[in-house]
Amino acid sequence: MANSPCLRGPDGILRAIQINLLECKVCFEKFSTQQRERRPQNLSCGHVLCLECITALSHPLLRKLECPFCRQLCSIDSTSHSQVLTDLQELLLSWSLTSSKGGLGLATGLTSTALHLCTAFGGWGALINPTGIAVFESSGTIVVVHDGEKRVVVFSPQGKKLHSFGPRGRANGEIWYPVDVAVTPCGYIVVTDTGDQAVKVFTSRGNHVLTCKGSFQMPWGVDTDSYGNILVSDTQAGTLSQVKVDYTRGHILEHKPVVLDLQSPKAVACCQVSGNAAVLEHLPDEKYPQKIHQYTRIRVFSRDFHLLHQTDTFSLTLQSTVRINMSGLTFDSDGDVIVVDSKQGMIWNLGKLQKGQALTPLVGDLVRPTGLVSLKHMLVILDSGDHSVKMYSAKSDALPIP
Repeated sequence: MANSPCLRGPDGILRAIQINLLECKVCFEKFSTQQRERRPQNLSCGHVLCLECITALSHPLLRKLECPFCRQLCSIDSTSHSQVLTDLQELLLSWSLTSSKGGLGLATGLTSTALHLCTAFGGWGALINPTGIAVFESSGTIVVVHDGEKRVVVFSPQGKKLHSFGPRGRANGEIWYPVDVAVTPCGYIVVTDTGDQAVKVFTSRGNHVLTCKGSFQMPWGVDTDSYGNILVSDTQAGTLSQVKVDYTRGHILEHKPVVLDLQSPKAVACCQVSGNAAVLEHLPDEKYPQKIHQYTRIRVFSRDFHLLHQTDTFSLTLQSTVRINMSGLTFDSDGDVIVVDSKQGMIWNLGKLQKGQALTPLVGDLVRPTGLVSLKHMLVILDSGDHSVKMYSAKSDALPIP
């Protein structure tokens, strides 16, 4: 994060302090001395939570809690007010007020980005090492796969947990190691289960519909096109496969590889506007035989899987002062390619690749983003670094979708 262009200049640094230090990383509410429940409290392990979260996570009789970050057992009686963070908050507020007359103040935020944080939810416990995210286009309901007791969690657009399903296992209705998730236009949930070398389909309520396995080595990324056909990347076989399904009867109609010459393909995205499909490949860097670094490459295919365009890390580096480490991608409602930069903690818009990539930063100050989806005027980002879902909009005062 220290090399991120979004942290250059005082306003970027102040924004980073505000997000990373001055809010509780469990409930994502800003610390406040004016509200007792929002006061920052030091745990004996050194981590800081708001008073409300400490109370909610602690045992009422033992008066102890397990730190959600380091798992150390801490006593409520040993907590103390974090005076340092309170002083820092007051200092920054004072600086913001005095500088707002003649320059950029704290409220200006990231001047190089175009989107604003609307809401964030999740946190350790609600989500554990999440790896994939998808949304129901009609309702805005959000689906996340993670390493929890039940592998799939469904949230409302406002971040309220609705239900979860998929206990760990390889039987029908169980999920061993989920990596990615997609939602079909008719409302079915599709999960890649790398641990079981399978793709599994469920209803929106979590009822098992079918399992497709036997031909996958390491299924990874997944998405569906506007017809409900499933596209799956196999990072070990180097293929992109298409699976046609009769969801009502729970039958596989057709399963065939459509692209065979990929190198460690992972993330997959379908454009609902054009029908094109994009695949993110991970290429070994010949300059570093020990694979200290890796190149990434995006390849965009037509609806009938002819190669249309491609770009890679080297090409993008020529346009930027940082080396972009792409780990996820999606299409927005205009057909632009949006990518996740996990190393810099950023989201970039590459534009329409057929016109040449136009590198534009959209979001910064993320911890370790791993996936994202576009939803109308918003971007929904999965940040596995703090086990959370973050929703951004072009409007700073936008609210979560009702």
